[in-house]
Amino acid sequence: MLIKNGSAITEFILLGLTDRPELQPLLFVLFLVVYLVTLLGNLGIIVLIKLDSRLHTPMYFFLTNLAFVDLCYTSNATPHMLSAFLSERKTISYAGCFTQCYIFIALLLTEFYMLAAMAYDRYMAICNPLRYSVKMSRRVCISLATLPYVYGFSEGLFQAILTFRLNFCRSNVINHFYCADPPLIKLSCSDPYFKEYAMLISAGFNLSNSLAIILVSYAFIIAAILRIKSTEGRHKVFSTCGSHMIGVTLFYVTLFCMFVRHPTDKTVEQSKIIAVFYTFVSPLLNPLIYSLRNKDVKRALKNILGRNIITKMAMFPFSNKS
Repeated sequence: MLIKNGSAITEFILLGLTDRPELQPLLFVLFLVVYLVTLLGNLGIIVLIKLDSRLHTPMYFFLTNLAFVDLCYTSNATPHMLSAFLSERKTISYAGCFTQCYIFIALLLTEFYMLAAMAYDRYMAICNPLRYSVKMSRRVCISLATLPYVYGFSEGLFQAILTFRLNFCRSNVINHFYCADPPLIKLSCSDPYFKEYAMLISAGFNLSNSLAIILVSYAFIIAAILRIKSTEGRHKVFSTCGSHMIGVTLFYVTLFCMFVRHPTDKTVEQSKIIAVFYTFVSPLLNPLIYSLRNKDVKRALKNILGRNIITKMAMFPFSNKS
């Protein structure tokens, strides 16, 4: 939809993943299932860690925050996208688009540094085990978990304001399934140079800075693992870091492909495919990665389920005898 000169945009049209109407019901069912499993998985991690006192350690404290960020992250765009699959009018208000863009950037940056905090925690646990309880006290953990939120939502607000200061006069049709920076920039009839420059600096700085913290931490961790003489000891230490390394790899590879590019027609189309991975696949897989590969989480889950079964048996003894 072209915008006439002098008229103000009050809403945007999101084209979504595809313009083929016969695929809309199938995509609705697919992404609804993915969303529900993601909600169940991340909420399950949070509740499980809360219920089991043996998981009240710094590592699981950061994992709880990561699950919360993933929960909010996927909930930012998914409900609107699901409703758009079943609606002919695929619009979002100007304020709603700003909010969606802001929350997306804020949570993305928060996850960068939450993953970095998790890597630092593993470094302290493995490389400084005797001072771990002092160095990773409750106050330190809360500070390390709070800083990503504060920085992420501050920088996210700055980037969102820069985007929506642009004049959108060419069209109000966004070639994406949520309000993302690259397709929004393409709608601008004002010079987007400053916004593109600021976006590239922010993406490059935060990607490289958070990844550098993770890589340096794991360089020391690997060096410490290699000094362990027993094979069993190496395997035990490595298993505590393996799930985090898989999650980091999945998250960063897709984001490097997404942001370190100039927004053209071709890259915007490609970004929709890549966005599916870090908007849906990563939050979906994180609970599986951190639970299926973690003996403590599996043990806690068995204990909670076993406790519930015993409680039910105690509540209904007569029905069990019959």
